[in-house]
Amino acid sequence: MRPVVYYVAATVDGCIARTDGSFDNFPMDVEYLAALLAEFPETFPAHLRPEGASRDDNRHFDAVLMGRTTYEVGLRMGVSSPYPTLDQYVFSTTMTASPHPDVTLVRDSVVNAVTALKRGPGKAIWLCGGARLASTLFTAGLVDEVVLKLNPVLFGSGIPLVGRGIDPTTKLHLLDTFVHPSGHVRLHYRVEN
Repeated sequence: MRPVVYYVAATVDGCIARTDGSFDNFPMDVEYLAALLAEFPETFPAHLRPEGASRDDNRHFDAVLMGRTTYEVGLRMGVSSPYPTLDQYVFSTTMTASPHPDVTLVRDSVVNAVTALKRGPGKAIWLCGGARLASTLFTAGLVDEVVLKLNPVLFGSGIPLVGRGIDPTTKLHLLDTFVHPSGHVRLHYRVEN
């Protein structure tokens, strides 16, 4: 089965965004971003990727899962198909239609939809966020790996990596680490269900 990988940026205190949903205070480092682009090119929105990027350039993922709030970050900037080289899925009970033909809206049965995707052919499935969707998928035992891009900053409060309801004993097994001179750290874990 295809793995679901929660590939996400967070602060040292575990926030994926500020309480208002903004994340513009994450420290940027050009060399660190270049390293991420080289390793995970498909996770950069289309407007930040080299012109002519295609599905053949995808190294790890060929599908992306987003909650409504995560998807709306790009939508507010006029980006309705943020990851055109991936099969894009937005999970929302409040949206009535997809804003773009290349984005599949899933309005119910998150667990059934993701289970079906995992059984299909292809590369890994990227869980982009947010916290509520991550919590639902962790609780259902559908997340296989976590790749945490740890930013050297503290927010003090904000949106956590996962929402409420996750099993408090979810264990992770460290597979790999990458430490960048800027202080950014990438941690790769396997979820032990």
